[in-house]
Amino acid sequence: MKIYPAIDLRGGRVVRLQKGDYDREQRYELDPLALARSYAEAGAEWLHVVDLDGARSGDSANLAAIETIANQVPIKVQAGGGVRSEADFIRFVDAGVSRVVVGSFAVRDPQAARALLVRYGADSLTLALDARVDEHQVFRIATAGWRTLESVALDQMLQDFADDGFAHFLVTDIDRDGMLAGPNVALYRHLRALAPQAAILASGGVQGLDDLAELRQVGVAGVVIGKALLDGRFSLTEALA
Repeated sequence: MKIYPAIDLRGGRVVRLQKGDYDREQRYELDPLALARSYAEAGAEWLHVVDLDGARSGDSANLAAIETIANQVPIKVQAGGGVRSEADFIRFVDAGVSRVVVGSFAVRDPQAARALLVRYGADSLTLALDARVDEHQVFRIATAGWRTLESVALDQMLQDFADDGFAHFLVTDIDRDGMLAGPNVALYRHLRALAPQAAILASGGVQGLDDLAELRQVGVAGVVIGKALLDGRFSLTEALA
């Protein structure tokens, strides 16, 4: 199980949002490049970077910062936020990103996402399936910076994309994101059984090392950790041990 320390960028600053709410932002007085270097020095193989401005508006305001990290830090970068077209995808690739996160674009235009898969290969992209529970207790996909709840169910979309040959999936339980409430282990166990061929990255809620042990037991391919590392709940060295 790979550990993906996360850096969320808004206006060039390192921040965390609670449940994806842009009005509930916590800022960290940290330099993004220095933070990325510290994660690389601790032994991380991958870094997960999100352009929150891009995710909300489509404006890749933080792409230059992502490019600096990708080119100056000896670490593989998975990044996204604002990928609305193939041209946006290529901009991230040209910036040095090893794996581009594609969310709303793929959900709303699966055929275009399949075209990216054919042209660039399964290892070039990660599909972000961000979800929250609706009034019927069904996990449904959220898009446009998590502000729009789509009609499609999470498990159906995962199964369809996995059957199409997509390999990497970032699954976030939005209501746990940035809350240090523990990951939704039951959800990831269900999705692993549904699409065992899919490499699922768990995201949202990790608060302690016990959470990592549970997720490892479930068999997820990786876990994205943001707030717990920034708040010092445990160190990256401990997480990687």
